[in-house]
Amino acid sequence: MLQYPPQTLNALHNHPRGSELLYIVQGVLDVGLINSTNKLFSQALHEGDLFVFRKGLVHFQTNRDMQQTMKAVPGFSTSNPGLILLPPTLSDSKYPDVVMDKSFGVSTDTVKNLKGL
Repeated sequence: MLQYPPQTLNALHNHPRGSELLYIVQGVLDVGLINSTNKLFSQALHEGDLFVFRKGLVHFQTNRDMQQTMKAVPGFSTSNPGLILLPPTLSDSKYPDVVMDKSFGVSTDTVKNLKGL
C-alpha cells in the first residue's frame, strides 16, 4: 500500500526492468508519463481507477489535495523492476557541466543550481 500525504510528489523516475500497475484505493492522484516521443500524458485518477506505467518510461505521481491522504496499491510485472529517481541521479551525477548544459539546453549556472553547488 502506498500512501501519499497531502501535497506530496513521487518525483520523476522510471523502472528499467518492469512495468507498474497502480490501483487507486482512496483519494485522487495526478499521474503523468513521458512516452518515447517525448510527449507528456497526464490524468487525474480516482478511487477504483487503474493506470499502467510501461517499463522504462519516465513518470510521476502527485497528491495535490490539501487535506486528504491518497492511497494506492502498486503492482509490478517483475519482482525486481528497478528504480531510477531522476532528480538525485542527475543532481548527484558526475557528468561534466557542459554535458548537462547541452542535454537540457540550460546555462552552466542553472546546472550548478540544480546540483546544489
